Amino acid sequence: MFHLILATPSLFVLARWLWPLSLPWWGAGPIALLLIFVSQYHYWSRLSSGSVFAPEFPRPVVILFNWAFGTIALLAVLQFLLDLGTLTTMVARLSIVAVPDVVRYAIAGLAALVAAFGVASALRVPPVKDIEVAIRNLPPEFEGYLLLQLTDLHISRLFPENWARHVVDRANASAVDLIVVTGDFIDGSLAMRTADVEPLRDLRAPDGVYAIPGNHEYFFDYAAWMRHLAGMGIHMLENAHVVLKRGHAGIVLAGVTDVSARSHGHPGPDLASALAGAPNDAPVILLDHQPRGAKQAAVRGVVLQLSGHTHGGMTFGLDRLVANGNGGFVRGRYEVGGMTLYVSNGTALWPGFALRLGRPSELTRITLRGLL
Repeated sequence: MFHLILATPSLFVLARWLWPLSLPWWGAGPIALLLIFVSQYHYWSRLSSGSVFAPEFPRPVVILFNWAFGTIALLAVLQFLLDLGTLTTMVARLSIVAVPDVVRYAIAGLAALVAAFGVASALRVPPVKDIEVAIRNLPPEFEGYLLLQLTDLHISRLFPENWARHVVDRANASAVDLIVVTGDFIDGSLAMRTADVEPLRDLRAPDGVYAIPGNHEYFFDYAAWMRHLAGMGIHMLENAHVVLKRGHAGIVLAGVTDVSARSHGHPGPDLASALAGAPNDAPVILLDHQPRGAKQAAVRGVVLQLSGHTHGGMTFGLDRLVANGNGGFVRGRYEVGGMTLYVSNGTALWPGFALRLGRPSELTRITLRGLL
């Protein structure tokens, strides 16, 4: 069913774009076969690695698949709009309106160009985005405290070792006090990704590097990945917390597991356990991969929640669809019951649909300020 659903844009393009063209069968036939072949990109990915989340093709092939898949998706949207405009015109004129082939070729060219731009935008090493967050009861010793959020790295054939190295270099150059990673480190097994994740070993910040798992860690050998990441010097906060100190003052950094954990036989997110033993008078910053639990976190007194998972909606038009599955939260800053929620657009994204249009990737540098 999953693969049939993903084939729908290609079938629509075949019926509404290709079929009406004035092409002989020997011209239209290969295009139809190509549309069907590209529509099954995720099936070919599963054949290559055993998982739709880890296409194990050479990187240029993965890039080409993403461009072609994106082109088909965008062409389906443009063809739908063309059909809608044509139908409206026919109703207004009360006559048949023929769409010239040149118009169909034009929208196909436009879809291909926009998809190429979208894939290029997805593949870049993101810049540092600066935001400030006002924290109630922030100890004066933490005024101006800097932390950097990475999230949704999705290290894979599409985002390999060289890309990860550039991200680490940029993160280390950001001159922050603390680095956090809010999940979805990888797409692939430990055997597939050992070399690709190795640059993460070099992440450095005075107060350390802390992280939580995302849902994609559970798609592979979760326990093996947690051991490996911890062995690289990344402190995994699986329903746990740490107190960051400046003299006698402190703030609590807590982390929870992903909501998908239970379906994979692992402990689900437990904020009560994560905060057990934490000082009552210290502000709490929570790392939670998915933003949907923000209201519950606010009730527990969390002052700042950092999340990812949504990739910022990836493109125009997907925002509302993404919001429906994430408690209405898609990207950027939200005020939730007196708590600030920040949902990052992500450092990278799933290699199964690597397209960004108007939702740029980011490394988020957050400056803490006392709430006046």
